[in-house]
Amino acid sequence: MGIKRHHLQTELLLTQTKGLLRSSGLRARKGLGQHFLIDEEVLRLIITAAQLTPADVVLEIGPGLGVLTRELASRAGWVIAVELDDKLAAMLRETLASFKNVTIINKDVLKTEPADLFEETKTQFPSRNYKVVANLPYYITSPVLRHFLEASLKPQSMVIMVQKEVAEEITAKPGRMSLLSISVQLYGEPTIISDVPARCFFPAPKVDSAILKVTPYPQPAIDVADTESFFTLVRAGFSASRKQIANSLAHGLGVSKPEALSLLAGANIMPQRRAETLSLEEWASLWRIFIQREERC
Repeated sequence: MGIKRHHLQTELLLTQTKGLLRSSGLRARKGLGQHFLIDEEVLRLIITAAQLTPADVVLEIGPGLGVLTRELASRAGWVIAVELDDKLAAMLRETLASFKNVTIINKDVLKTEPADLFEETKTQFPSRNYKVVANLPYYITSPVLRHFLEASLKPQSMVIMVQKEVAEEITAKPGRMSLLSISVQLYGEPTIISDVPARCFFPAPKVDSAILKVTPYPQPAIDVADTESFFTLVRAGFSASRKQIANSLAHGLGVSKPEALSLLAGANIMPQRRAETLSLEEWASLWRIFIQREERC
């Protein structure tokens, strides 16, 4: 796309966005992290990454003014758009009324099981396979990822807009791992599709974004029978930032330093290392030692 054409399309989307907000008596709510996408090229990248077909059901979180929703509806078989903002949900029901394959649900997606959102589409799509596509408010990125990746009914894929720094954290390799990267990479493979400058939104956020795609695994990447105790251990490992793993575990688990050293020795992990250097496989090995000792106590 030429630079001039791209600029003109962005200006048009910005004008339409402002006009729709004004005519509906709405405004972007900072408390809900509302930043509306106004860049056609970014829309194209999202749609391309989602790889939609008429057989797909799409779950869109936070549809906002419906710019992305329209693109999704023109390619997917059905779109379930979940909007927390009452006024936006009411407006969307009016402006998207011509789309017969769009369902607007006015709920908090984090308080609703994914399986419960498919009651209105079960006749058309009995398999209940679905894809998540969303321009997420930054403050719910981590909860949304965990909510869907740990759900009984998992998506086929997730294509989401997140803060650039968070996308880089999620896709990090050992050496820069974090609790967030482990919590996502346990369940799926994350890939950064593209960076997205702040100017692509109205109002512009203070930081740049990125399009992130997560493809869930059929089974978790490592064999962990009890994820609750696994994440108890991982949280303990990251409880003391930049400290050696032995000190972090002792602090986070509330055990003595010799006990922490014994755990690490059982998993063949050097006590001088830091939590961010451990791979998923090493966390799994450490968890097996940890759970064995817990069961003996």
